[in-house]
Amino acid sequence: MESAHKAKTSRDETPTLELSGVMQLPENTNCLACSDDGRYLCLGHSGGLSVWCASSLNRVAGWLQDRLEITSIQMTSISKTMYLLGTVDDMGVARVFGHHSDSIHLLCVINIMEDINKRSICLSFELFEGGNYGAASLSCGRAVWLEIYQFPSAAWLKELEMAQNPNSSEWSPVTVMIQIRPPKIPTEKALNGPPEASQPTDFLMHCLALDIIRSSSLRWEKPPFSTDEGKTKEMNESPRHCTQHFLLPCGPGDSKAEFQPGLLVAVAVWWSGSCNLLQYFLKKPSKNVEPMPDLLWPNAKEILCSAVSKCTRYIALGLSDALVCVWDRRSGAPLSLVLMPEANRALFRVQFVDCCPVTDDDFQIFTAEKVHLLILCKSGAIHTVTTGRGTKPNTKQLSERPKDSKDLPTVTASVQFLQGMSLVMQRSGKMSIQDVINNTTVCFLTPPTTHLITTPHSPIYALNSKQQSLFIRGDQDTSYSATSEERNQSQLFVFRFAESDIFKQHVVSHPESTQQQQTLSYDTLEETCSLYLQKRAQSVEDRNKTLTQTWEQLQENPMK
Repeated sequence: MESAHKAKTSRDETPTLELSGVMQLPENTNCLACSDDGRYLCLGHSGGLSVWCASSLNRVAGWLQDRLEITSIQMTSISKTMYLLGTVDDMGVARVFGHHSDSIHLLCVINIMEDINKRSICLSFELFEGGNYGAASLSCGRAVWLEIYQFPSAAWLKELEMAQNPNSSEWSPVTVMIQIRPPKIPTEKALNGPPEASQPTDFLMHCLALDIIRSSSLRWEKPPFSTDEGKTKEMNESPRHCTQHFLLPCGPGDSKAEFQPGLLVAVAVWWSGSCNLLQYFLKKPSKNVEPMPDLLWPNAKEILCSAVSKCTRYIALGLSDALVCVWDRRSGAPLSLVLMPEANRALFRVQFVDCCPVTDDDFQIFTAEKVHLLILCKSGAIHTVTTGRGTKPNTKQLSERPKDSKDLPTVTASVQFLQGMSLVMQRSGKMSIQDVINNTTVCFLTPPTTHLITTPHSPIYALNSKQQSLFIRGDQDTSYSATSEERNQSQLFVFRFAESDIFKQHVVSHPESTQQQQTLSYDTLEETCSLYLQKRAQSVEDRNKTLTQTWEQLQENPMK
């Protein structure tokens, strides 16, 4: 198989990107991830995990344990020579490993099973880029909570440089910065009458109380035509799950938190069934004190999905009744509210297409508010939204609702090294690169005819932004003659975009890491308001034109 990519084109045909390489995978490879510097590819599989060179596809290091099945894996660099790996196994145990000098060391187990009757199960685990923080969603019985950790990365680096025994268990401990549980119903005082505008705490408690009562009623609501009361109660009493996003310093109030430049300042959290997005500053933990949110972002409808821009300035929320709200953390106000088309009302996923602009012009950063979103509906239809402050949202349909269930999209992943591009995979195994801003298909990606993409409804893949490559697992197609041994051997397919002429005009470069994308923060509300008023003064002419157009439309179509 040729290593170079070729574009097979014709007048009426979309180009096809061919393979650059193939590698045999370890048995039952369940997950893939690339290091943020692009050097390594880590694999989670039966019996442990391994690290491979992303360029040569040679195995560099491994960590093995009998009867262990790794199902989720991440990798991030904390120095030029050390990497952290975060994993979750099939028993719900989360671990943190250190990769250093071609060795993998187990640094800590997040949820150690001390009592099998009271053991906690990790539902999700995330490492923040740079390896200083992590977040785990845990459950025990019917209780669910979120823990945010601070990792002793500097201490671990020194200890790994001096480590002689790969099986050493003497590592610096992890700090639990904050433990967040679903909010409890506040006192009756929070519900007696409207909150006082001059008391932010009363307003927050009032919103929490109304939100909790509403979400509780939804969970206990009896479905229509139900005859099994006990089953209905059990089904609707299921534990709430949470979604969290790490936040860099950006908006007013961030300076109140204790943080170092370039590191995290807060975490945004929402619970299933809730209308409110909660923000907690990452500060020294207070013993025996239930943490309360420092900020609350209220919404009129229930939150169904969410996304945060790479610079973390913008937070996009997909709400019930087909509403999309984009919050601007810097101004503390909504950037835009978009109503999706009537035919595709149930939202499934929302994501940012491209990153915030990085510039030294403070005023330009504050005023250049234009974002691109990709909206995936439960029907399978995909829409793009371009919006900004003071502008009418522009909504386009990228693909219609598929007539065949095999054409339903299962992956819509933003390709950060290609401007405005997304990787789209379908249940049928078809893969393509879509220009979501210009609404065009740039190219198709196809594996060999003898192989199929593994589990197209949940493909095992990883995007390498530095090397501009896609790694994806494929299995032998049983319709082709092959021995049972060959059918059990999965392969890793590599597509390298940088080698193709198709993408030369679309390639973009970004800063080395998220930590370098330090968005501007303002110490006081007065500074933020001053910049906002400057923006309003400059946009007065455009706003007057919009106001005039609105009145003209109302006169042409008077309300009956």
